[in-house]
Amino acid sequence: MKRFWREVAVTAEGGIALDGRPVRTPGRLPLVVPFAALAEGIADEWRAVGEDVDPRAMPLTGLANAAIERIAPEPHAFGGGIAVYGGSDLLCYRAGPGPLADLQAAAWDPVLDWARARHGVAFVVTDGVMPVEQPPRTLARLREVTVALSPWHMAPLSPIVALTGSLLLGLAVIERAIDADAAWAAAHVDEDWQIAQWGEDALAAGTRAARAADYGAAVRFLSLIRS
Repeated sequence: MKRFWREVAVTAEGGIALDGRPVRTPGRLPLVVPFAALAEGIADEWRAVGEDVDPRAMPLTGLANAAIERIAPEPHAFGGGIAVYGGSDLLCYRAGPGPLADLQAAAWDPVLDWARARHGVAFVVTDGVMPVEQPPRTLARLREVTVALSPWHMAPLSPIVALTGSLLLGLAVIERAIDADAAWAAAHVDEDWQIAQWGEDALAAGTRAARAADYGAAVRFLSLIRS
């Protein structure tokens, strides 16, 4: 789509207007957000559009569309899909005894301790990558916590969890139990260890940079609904 508008404005209801015409989601629902800072952030994305509209350069708009169109109609189903990550959470799979395991413990144990204290759950932690089953009560509680979030929190939580491989890191970021940068670093303990041992591959570095940009957009979305 080519840019066809000159002026972008935020309406009194929190909608986005292009030359006075309301922006809608891909499914034609009104793009209206109940957070002033987020509405301005989305408006800035539309103001920054050049000759062509590139949805990849408008992540706040994309996450808002998801909250309105995909999550709000079926929040329990969507939240349940996120909660599935709790059954194979990154933080529960460790290297054998050694320096890497020590780094994992330093980064991951505080998050497990927080989850235990905050949500009253227990975890099975194992060495290696063979799947282990988490206690049914733990999985049920993590699902309960996740589906209780608003669509506006689930929207950024989904990519945060997918990009880190950890529901626990995602919930800790949402609940401000861990800084977003610290959560990103914790999710990459293994990868950073391998880089330190063998060096960094250029292709892998490019992939990580792209993932970091997606993570940063989700974190920014979250910060704007807190403003």
